[in-house]
This record gives sequence, structure tokens and C-alpha cells, in this order.
Amino acid sequence: MAKKKIEEIVEKLALPIVEKNSFELVDVEFVKEGSNWYLRVYIDKDGGISIDDCQVVSEELSDKLDEIDPIKHSYFLEVSSPGLDRPLKTERDFERNKGEKVELKLYKPVEGKKLFEGELVGLIDNKIVIRQNGMETVEFDREAVASVKKVIEF
Repeated sequence: MAKKKIEEIVEKLALPIVEKNSFELVDVEFVKEGSNWYLRVYIDKDGGISIDDCQVVSEELSDKLDEIDPIKHSYFLEVSSPGLDRPLKTERDFERNKGEKVELKLYKPVEGKKLFEGELVGLIDNKIVIRQNGMETVEFDREAVASVKKVIEF
């Protein structure tokens, strides 16, 4: 079965479990690293995710995966917090991070640049809008954007 299809199936299985526990499903990845496959489920909640939160979701999801068995070869299931530097993906991510400094990477250069930084204005009509230098706003089609991450300054 295709990687993308597995991610979609797992997302549908995980969503009710995550929501039942008052968490947010951030992302699902099915990736091969070396000779091993990893099924990674990222969850979040206000105040952050604990190890116990991850365990609850992992145990329930593991039971569902055993029952449905969408992955025919061996893999490791990991449930974790997405971390501070996670990419912004969902509409809720963009809404929650309005006004924050972000780094935006494009698939193809625009005016010779693939990397832009600025204050996140938001996701408007499927365009990611940032304000550069406190003044000028720049819009990028969501499909042209490889990633958007919050800039973490220490």
C-alpha cells in the first residue's frame, strides 16, 4: 500500500482517539529510515504533551492498527509532541501563530530567493501572508511553500 494512503488511514484511526483525550492531531508520517519503517503520530494540547499522554494514544492506536492491519510489514509506532520547531500545517496552526516571527521555505525561488522571514499575518484564501521588515506584506500560494516554521529565539 502507498505511503500516503497509509498516512490517511492512520489519520482516520488516530483522530477519534486523539480528540477523545482532548488533544490535537498535528501530523502523521510513515517514513523509512535506513532499513526500518516508522509510523509517527504527532499530538499536541495547550500546555504541552506529556509522556503519559503519548502512552495513552499509543496504546489505543496500536490496538486499532492491530485490528485493521493496514501495514503488512514491520514498523515502529511513535507517538510524540511535535516540538517547538514543528512546521505549521493546519489552519489552526496558522491562526494560533499570527503575529509570530516565521521562516518560510519555497519549493522554487521567487526573485532568486527560496527562504523568507517575517511576521505571520495568516493564511488567507489559501495564501500564506507574512509581513517583512514590519511593513511590506508578501503572499505565497500554499502549494508553493515547502514549509513554514516559527522562529525560535533564545
